[in-house]
Amino acid sequence: MNAHSSSAAGLATVGTGRVLAVLGPTNTGKTYLAMERMAAHATGMIGFPLRLLARENYDKLVRMKGANHVALVTGEEKIIPPAPRYWVCTVESMPLERQVAFLCVDEIQLCADGERGHIFTDRLLHARGGEETMFLGSDMIRPLIQKLIPKVEIITRPRFSKLSFGGHKKLTKLPPRSAVTAFSVTEVYQLAEMVRRSRGGTAVVMGALSPRTRNAQVAMYQAGDVDYLVATDAIGMGLNMDVDHVWFARMNKFDGQRPRRLTAPEVAQIGGRAGRHQTDGTFGTTWDCSPLDDDIVQAVENHTFPPLQQLSWRNSELDTRSVEGLLRSLEAPSPSPLLIRGRSADDVEALKALAGDTEVMGLTRRPRGVKMLWEVCQVPDFRKTMTDAHTRLLGQLYRHLMAPGGRLPTDFVAGQVQRLDNLNGDIDTLVSRIAHIRTWTYISHRADWVADPKHWQGLTRGIEDRLSDALHERLTQRFVDKRSAGLVKSLRDGRDLTGFVTNDGTVMVEGHAVGALRGLGFEMQADVGEDDAPTLMTAARRALREEIARRVAALEAAGDDAFALGPDGVLRWDGVEVGRLIPGERLLSPGVRVLRDDLLEGGQRERVRGRLLGFVGTRVRADLAPLVRLEAAEIKGAARGVVFQLSEAAGILPREAVAGLLPGIDKAERAALERLGVRFGVGQIFLPGLIKPRAAAMLGLLWAVRQGLPLPVSLPPPGRISVAREGTDDGLLRAAGYLPLGPRAVRVDMADRLMQVIADRSGDGRLIDLSGLAPLAACSNAEVPAILTALGWRLRKKPPLVEGQEPAPDIWVRRKPEVPVAQAVERVRVDADNPFAALAGLKEKMLAVPAPVRAGRRRRRGGKGATP
Repeated sequence: MNAHSSSAAGLATVGTGRVLAVLGPTNTGKTYLAMERMAAHATGMIGFPLRLLARENYDKLVRMKGANHVALVTGEEKIIPPAPRYWVCTVESMPLERQVAFLCVDEIQLCADGERGHIFTDRLLHARGGEETMFLGSDMIRPLIQKLIPKVEIITRPRFSKLSFGGHKKLTKLPPRSAVTAFSVTEVYQLAEMVRRSRGGTAVVMGALSPRTRNAQVAMYQAGDVDYLVATDAIGMGLNMDVDHVWFARMNKFDGQRPRRLTAPEVAQIGGRAGRHQTDGTFGTTWDCSPLDDDIVQAVENHTFPPLQQLSWRNSELDTRSVEGLLRSLEAPSPSPLLIRGRSADDVEALKALAGDTEVMGLTRRPRGVKMLWEVCQVPDFRKTMTDAHTRLLGQLYRHLMAPGGRLPTDFVAGQVQRLDNLNGDIDTLVSRIAHIRTWTYISHRADWVADPKHWQGLTRGIEDRLSDALHERLTQRFVDKRSAGLVKSLRDGRDLTGFVTNDGTVMVEGHAVGALRGLGFEMQADVGEDDAPTLMTAARRALREEIARRVAALEAAGDDAFALGPDGVLRWDGVEVGRLIPGERLLSPGVRVLRDDLLEGGQRERVRGRLLGFVGTRVRADLAPLVRLEAAEIKGAARGVVFQLSEAAGILPREAVAGLLPGIDKAERAALERLGVRFGVGQIFLPGLIKPRAAAMLGLLWAVRQGLPLPVSLPPPGRISVAREGTDDGLLRAAGYLPLGPRAVRVDMADRLMQVIADRSGDGRLIDLSGLAPLAACSNAEVPAILTALGWRLRKKPPLVEGQEPAPDIWVRRKPEVPVAQAVERVRVDADNPFAALAGLKEKMLAVPAPVRAGRRRRRGGKGATP
C-alpha cells in the first residue's frame, strides 16, 4: 500500500489519495457506489465482512470486467488469475501488500465489534489505495473516523425507502414476504415448523449454514416458492432479498459472553432488511416477543443512533521470538483512548491453550516455531465452539508442520477429509460436518502446508458443496410442504381456482392434493393459513358440488346393509361417519344430526337426515320387536296407558307407577297383554324379551342418548344375573333390564323371582328365613340385607336380651321404600294432544292423593248404643 508517513497522532497511515467515508443506513446503495467507483479505476480491492458477500460481488465484477481480471480471496476460497486487476476479498483476507489504485472496506462500523473489530480497525487505520480509499458503513462511526482520519471526506447517503414500525402481529397472521428473526437454532427450528404448518413453508437462514446452503434457501424465497423466511441475525448483513417485513420473535441474544437485549443499531441492521430500493418496509414483533421500547422504534425509523465512543483494537506489531513475548504483544494496551482492546479472540485463546502443551512449547524453540504456531492458531473453528477437539486438531497440525518436510502428511489429511464425505444424518449433523470441512477448505488454501493444494481444494470444496446441497434438501423437506407452498402461491394470484375429485376421493385444487372426501365430509390436508383457508374451501366446494350431489343420491338409494349404528351413537355409511343420534320426542324415536355437513345444501341435508332416520327406525323395530309389537297392538283404555308408560320406561315399570291404572284392566285385557309378552311381576311390570343382549344394548343406547350420557356407555355383560352398581346411572341399568337394588343391579326377571320367594316366605308380614336368597341375586350373603332394604324391608329392633334367654332370630318387616315412586321412574312428558294425556294426568292425580289411613276401632262412648 502507499503508506509511508503517519498522522500527527501517530495512529492512521497517511496515503497519497483521497479518503472517503460513505455513511448511512441500510438500503442506501453504498455497495453499488463502491463497486462502480472501483470499476472506474485501473486496479482495485474491496473487503467484505462475509464470504457470502465477497462471492456475490465477485460474480458481479466478473460479469463487468471478465474472469481474467478479477480475483477472489477468502479464507476458504481463492480464485486468482495470472494478472488480476481487481481483488474481491473478505476483510481478514485482503492482500494488503499489493498496491491498488482504489481500496474499499465495507461495514466499517464493525470496528466496534468485540470479536472481529480489531481487524476492521486495522484496515481503517492502515489500508489505503494509491488514488482513492473508501469506507462504507453506519453513520454512528462518523465522529471517530473524523478524529482518527482528519482529512477524511464524509458522504451521507439517505435510505431509498421508508422503514416504519408495524407493531405486533400473531405468527399465523404475518403478511407474505416476511422474515422472522430469532437468536438460537432451537427457536429458529420451532418458528419454522409453525410457519410451515400455517403458511405451507419457509426458507431458513442461519450463520451456521454454508454460503451455498444459504444461497439455495434465499433463492427458494426469492423465486416465490415460499413467502416466508425464518432466520437468525445472519440476515442483518450480506443478504439482499425482496423482504417487505421483518418481525422479531425475540429481542434478546447471547453475544458470546452473556444474554442481553438488542441495541437500537442492531434492530436497525436487521429490521433494515425490510424494503429494498424504492419499496417501503416495516419492522415489528411477533410470537411472544416483548414489546419494543418507544425510543428504539423512533431511533430505527429516523435512523438516529448515538455515535460510537471507542473502536476495538489489537496490536499488529507482534513479537514472534517467544510464545511469552507473542502473548505480551497481543495484550499490549491501546495507544489511544479512542481505541479499546477487544475481548480475547479465538486465535488468542487457542494460543493460550497450546502454550500449556509441553511438546508444543518445545517445538517453538525451533526456527520459525513461534510464527508457525501463531499461523496455526488462526485456523478458524467454523463451529464457533472452541472445543478441546479443535484445540487438539491445531496441536496435530502444528506437530506435523514442524516435523521434517514441514507439510501435513497426505494420509493424515485424507483421513480427516474423507470421514466428512458422508451425506447421511439430520440437519444438525450436516451443519457440523460442513463446519469441519470448511476448516479443511481453509487449510487446503495454505499452499505451503499441503502437497498438491489444488487437489485438496477441489476435494474439500466438492464435499462442502455436496453436504450443502444435502442440508438444503433436509431443510426443505422439514420446513417446506411443497404441496401447500405451491397452493399458497396459487392463492396469492387472486384468480379463481380449479379443482376436481379423483376416483379415490382425493380433492385436487390447481393440481395440488388439498384433502380427501370421506363420505360426505371434506378433510382438508393442506397446511394453509387462516386467511387462505376460506378461499381454499370455496375452491373445494366448487370442485365437490357434483360429487356431493352424486353421493347424496347414492346414500338415499343405499340398502340398510350399507349403514351401521355403533355403541357410540354414530351412524356410518360404508364405514364413514355421516350422522349421530340425538334426543327425539320419545325414547324409541331418537333424532339424527348429520355430521360434517359443511358441503351440503339445505335440501341435501334433509334428504340425508331422512334416510338415516329411516335406517334408525328399522334398527329399533328389529332390535326391540317385543316393545314395538306391544305399542302397535289394538289396546284401549287403562291398558293402553300402561303400555305407553312401559314403552317410555324402557320396558321396566314399577307396579306402584301405574297402581291407579291396574284396577281398570279387566281379565281379558290382562290376558291380551300377557300374550304380547308383558309379565305382571310381584313388584315390576316388564317384557322378558327385552332382556336379550341385542334389545338391552339398543335400549341402553337410546336411554343414554335421551339423557345426554357420554357414549359409549358400559352395560352389564350378557347373561349376568347381577352386577355391582359402582356408580352406573340407575336409569341406564333399568333400560338394560336390571333393577338397582342396594349394592347390586339384578336382572329384572331374577329380581322378580327373588321378590316372589320373599313374598311366599312372609305371609304374615315377617321375613325370617333368608336362606337361598343370595344365589337368586347372584350376590354374597353379606349383600342380602342391603338388597332387602332396597326392596322396602327393615330389620325389626330386638328387645333387650334377658340373661339365660336364647337370642331372638332376625326379623325383617315390610316398610315403604326410601325412594319415592315419583323419583324412581322418570316422569314422562306427554303432549297435550296425545290420546294418552288424560291417562297420564289421571295417574299423576292418583299418585298425588294421600294413601287412606286405615281406621282403627272407635272407643265406645256411653253404653250399648254407641256406634262401632
